[in-house]
This record gives sequence, C-alpha cells and structure tokens, in this order.
Amino acid sequence: MSIWMLLLAGTIVLGGAIVQGSVGFGMNLIAAPLLAIADPVLVPVPLLITGSAFAVLPLLRERGQADWRGVRWGLFGRVPGAIIGVAALALLPSRWLAVLIATVVLISVGLSLLTWHPTPVPGTLFTAGMFSGVFGTAAAVGGPPIALVYQHNAGPTVRSTLSAYFALGSLLSLGVLLLSGQVQGQQLLAAAVLFPFALLGFLISGPLRHLLDRGRTRPALLLVAAFSAVVLLFKALA
Repeated sequence: MSIWMLLLAGTIVLGGAIVQGSVGFGMNLIAAPLLAIADPVLVPVPLLITGSAFAVLPLLRERGQADWRGVRWGLFGRVPGAIIGVAALALLPSRWLAVLIATVVLISVGLSLLTWHPTPVPGTLFTAGMFSGVFGTAAAVGGPPIALVYQHNAGPTVRSTLSAYFALGSLLSLGVLLLSGQVQGQQLLAAAVLFPFALLGFLISGPLRHLLDRGRTRPALLLVAAFSAVVLLFKALA
C-alpha cells in the first residue's frame, strides 16, 4: 500500500475510533465498508485486531461499569455465530452477504424505534451474541446486535460492557479465522499501522462522551447502527 492509502485508511479508523469511544461502538461499523473500498486486505482481519486492542481502552477508562454477566452470555452466543460466519464467507457471495447483514441491522433499528424494547437478559444476549458473531466474523460489523440490546442503559454501562464484549469477541473471531487459514503476515502489519490512529481517536473521544451522557446515548447508538447499515448496503449494491 502507498503512504497515501495508509493515511486514508488511518483517517477512516480515526473517525471510527472517535465514534466508538463516545458512543460505545462504531469503529468497525464505520471503518469496515470504507476500508473494504480502499483495500480489501484491511477487512476483516486487520480491523478485527485493531478493534480488539482498542476496546481495552474504554474498558479501562470506565472500569467497574461493565455488565460482566451480559458479556458472558453474549460470548456464549458468539462462539457458534463465529463458526457460522466463517461458513458464510465460504458459501455466500460477499455482495449478498453484506446486503443481508445491512438489512437485518436496519430492521432491528426500525423495530427499536417502534415497538421493540430489548432488555439484557440471558436469552436475548445469547441470540444477539450469535448474530454478532456471524456479522463480526463475516464482515467485521459485529456491534449492532449487542449494542441494540443495551440501548436503554446508561452511557458508562453501554461503553464499558460493549468494550469488554468486543475485546473478547473479536479475539474469538480472530481465532476462528486463524484456524481457517485466513490470517496472514501482511494483515498483522496493517493492523500495527492502523492502531496509532485508533489510539488518537480514543483520546479525542474523552470529552465527547460526557455530552452524550446527557440523554443522548440511545439516539446516538441507533443513528450509528443505521448509518453503518446504509453504508454497507450502498457499497454492496453500488
């Protein structure tokens, strides 16, 4: 990759990191479709590595706020979901897989605005974790299912819980991809280049999270989820 392409990719990750550090998720949602256009080698492995390392930072910043019981149930569901995600990569055309993922996310956001009021109970979390595993492994977009379950919780709980889930869940997806032979040296190097941009985004997000905690966390969460789905859908159909 040229230096200009690396700077472009880093800027994309920077923007996504600012969003995730403020809302609780969104780096992969924003960065994955754009990085796939810039250079397909950046998705999903380098972005999963960068996202997993990044997720540790908000967890440390708001330690003590995470719902570890919810994280556990979400991870139980993510394991079979990751396996299904690998199978989907092998069996389905990437274009229609992206359309399917985007459609599911948009439907979930629409239901949240109308009648669906999910609560973080074991059954819901397991199901959301399974969908998150499929989406995250197949397209590095595993945030919306778990994030939507926590949409009615306080900002610190949302950010720290999602961070714990993403850190561990991304490692699970990476393990499955490694076993399937889809992790290569150039992808590890790309992740090393992208992470400093993610770190800068985390530092910028500090003051922004306090603005969202004034009753704006849920609207921001739904907006990020819907926006990411629209971008993914546009990329697939363009």
